[in-house]
Amino acid sequence: MPDNKEQTDDKQKATTLSPRDIESQAESARIKAEKDAADLKLANKAAKKPKKRSAPKQRNTISKKQRDESYKRTIKRVQSELPLPARAFSKVIHNKAIENISDFIGATIARPNAVLTGSIVAFTLTLITYTVSKTIGYKLSGFETIAAFIIGWLLGIIYDYFKVLATGKKS
Repeated sequence: MPDNKEQTDDKQKATTLSPRDIESQAESARIKAEKDAADLKLANKAAKKPKKRSAPKQRNTISKKQRDESYKRTIKRVQSELPLPARAFSKVIHNKAIENISDFIGATIARPNAVLTGSIVAFTLTLITYTVSKTIGYKLSGFETIAAFIIGWLLGIIYDYFKVLATGKKS
């Protein structure tokens, strides 16, 4: 608490100061009080904050369980917006067993390079076989296109195999 002597000194100064000086002192006292209040508020916030736990090294890693749950929620939401026949078909093809089989086939048998090479070779060999058989009068059985596709598909699989060996990356 301020002494009575200090109060009387302040009163004497106030009587000797002009009104503008008194306003200036009051304004600076108000600013100081606001600053002190802000500092006190920051100190209280800092004191109330719990200490941070050690964050994992990789914050954005998503677990398999989280990914699966998100996938199921998305599938349900999208299926709810589909018409009834499309919803039924979606439920069939998004069955876990069918999806696993589809993924396996897509990664092994239905490789893009194998299918593309098979198609190109099937077209080329069938065209050549058809032209030659027409000129010599031989009748085709219909298996020529399938056999040509299988040959081309095998060439595509072999190409993919050597590409992975050379680059170390799957396409």
